Amino acid sequence: MAALQRATLRQLRIFEAAARHLHFGRAAAELHLSQPAVSIQLKQLETNVQLPLFEQMGRRMNLTRAGMELAGHARGILARLQEADDAIDGLKGVSGGELHIASTTTAVYFVPRLLAVFRHDRPRLKVRLAVKNRELVIRDLVENTIDLAIMGAAPSGLDAVSVAFAKNPLAIIASHDHPLARRRRVRLEQLAEETFLIREPGSGTRDAMERAFSAHRFRSHETVEMGSNETIKQAAMVGMGVSFLSLHTTGLELATKQLAALKVDGMPVMRDWCVIHRERKRLSPATAAFKDYLVAEGAGLIERAMRCATPARKES
Repeated sequence: MAALQRATLRQLRIFEAAARHLHFGRAAAELHLSQPAVSIQLKQLETNVQLPLFEQMGRRMNLTRAGMELAGHARGILARLQEADDAIDGLKGVSGGELHIASTTTAVYFVPRLLAVFRHDRPRLKVRLAVKNRELVIRDLVENTIDLAIMGAAPSGLDAVSVAFAKNPLAIIASHDHPLARRRRVRLEQLAEETFLIREPGSGTRDAMERAFSAHRFRSHETVEMGSNETIKQAAMVGMGVSFLSLHTTGLELATKQLAALKVDGMPVMRDWCVIHRERKRLSPATAAFKDYLVAEGAGLIERAMRCATPARKES
């Protein structure tokens, strides 16, 4: 067996303190040991190494070349052990931990704010947030590569736990100067000749739109498919068409009168925001705490974050 493999962690800790202080008494005081106990452990370490680690020059103690070499390695070993301790403590919820979340693109308008508030008292919490469309988030759940998903309803047929934590209002939006924007009441049939700006297949927003339109037996005249909510909003602002979007994505544009939410009968359609994980997923303390936080505080935080003062409109 190599010499150092017989050394104990206790001996390395004592040696590192003694090498740092260059004084056995100060090392003993730091470690709450007696000076004889420190001397015994260091003597045993030197026996294992088979080289002297300290040398006395008058009243001054110095490290030998072997001592200097070992001191650097001891510090590295103890630092890595501390990192391991921190990581394990994090998994226990002691000092942070790690949280891996996948969010649908619509939810990204409020998820960073929820994470920021949650992390305020957990500065050592490591967060990974992936923003994808619904289809890809579901794939992450199926492959069990994430801790939690934030999206609409859980897909059928997946062994998942889904808890609703906030309402998601969806409505038809248009440019602020759209002819129907000032109407107090709009029938869905009045939009039959409009061009609808829609999300790509696999999007939760598109699924919700198709279900809502099917329930009302409504079919749009023309559709233009776009890959993001931001693109849809920009296109709607310049009058390219209307769209069916979550009001959580349009708060700023409604408040600044770049977009209007049409007062369509039966709108907004209310869906749920859910936090979802696999049924057999063993949640770390940090993950469980974030899930509980969403259920307890999520709705209120989203409401405060997304509240916008859209002015009342007169009927034209």
